[in-house]
Amino acid sequence: MNHSHSHGHGPTADVSVRPGIAEDAHAIAAIQAAAWRDAYVDVLPAEALASLDVDAMQATWHAALTQPPSAKHRMFTACAGPVVVGFAALAPAPDAPTTGEVVALEVSPARRGDGHGSRLLAACADVLRQTNAAAIRTWVLTSDERRGEFLRSAGLAPSGLRRTLDVLGTQVTEEAWGAAL
Repeated sequence: MNHSHSHGHGPTADVSVRPGIAEDAHAIAAIQAAAWRDAYVDVLPAEALASLDVDAMQATWHAALTQPPSAKHRMFTACAGPVVVGFAALAPAPDAPTTGEVVALEVSPARRGDGHGSRLLAACADVLRQTNAAAIRTWVLTSDERRGEFLRSAGLAPSGLRRTLDVLGTQVTEEAWGAAL
């Protein structure tokens, strides 16, 4: 019996989103470092980007994957075949008990535009709906127009909440984006 999955439309990509596992920690850390170095080169101090330590980040992500602080903390990985190409981390919003917060969502710079970010965000929204959350939120640097366009296309909007962070002496402002679920 022929089990070919080709239906005359050419090869199909094997892309998916799945729950993150401990073995994903290194890939997640490497993707985060590469994505930040690419997206924030004109925003964050060069020494901050140069000091990103993939091994230290891997340890942090390994802990998040193996010992999440609560059942509402979730990790997802986007895969192209067997290769991890993106990730998202979901947590309860500290100030809003019915809101889930996407605390990280990054895709390898080489794989942006392939739909992985949309699949990751959809997975987060699906889990939040299943757990009866009322809203989804994420924080975005106000200068990150690419991420703003991505979130707007996914149905999120700026909420008006802002916060300022100090990154090695450089003040950066983030804005909360969200949507009702």
